[in-house]
Amino acid sequence: MKFFETSYTFRYPWSYVSAANWRKYPNEECPHVVAVDVLDRYVDPVTGILRTERLITCQQNIPKWILKLCGEETVSYAREISEIDPKNKTLRMTSSNLTMNHLVNVSETVTYKEDPNDPCKTLFQQEARIKCGESISRFTNYLEDFCVARFRENSVQGRQGFENVLERLRRQGETT
Repeated sequence: MKFFETSYTFRYPWSYVSAANWRKYPNEECPHVVAVDVLDRYVDPVTGILRTERLITCQQNIPKWILKLCGEETVSYAREISEIDPKNKTLRMTSSNLTMNHLVNVSETVTYKEDPNDPCKTLFQQEARIKCGESISRFTNYLEDFCVARFRENSVQGRQGFENVLERLRRQGETT
């Protein structure tokens, strides 16, 4: 099992970041995300928490040796569940892969929360757990290392793409 973790501070208030999250894809920095479909969405009448379930469709360049393990499939799917808590100013998203989960299981948690020291900033935390199945134990280290490296690349691209979305929205707000 391998782990990935990163954190970042966005120079935008939590309300702005949490609203912009719904416009994160598509963006030019993350061409591997080809579709995002909302499967379910509701607001808990007691807590006010908005819960959304989405299907994320990705198409990535995958090394040939991994393609042979997974049947030559380049399109993959992940299930994402997000919970926006406006009272506590947190957005928490959990996701897991639906494709190839018999070979590798990737579980990710992303949290956006208001910076307690500066309400004009938002703290971002991303964690991922990557574990290969025993059926490919011979390739476990290679595959887990590849997944961590790819996760790191996509994380940097995703953060830059989200910064671009935030900046574009900020500029649109200035002109309206």
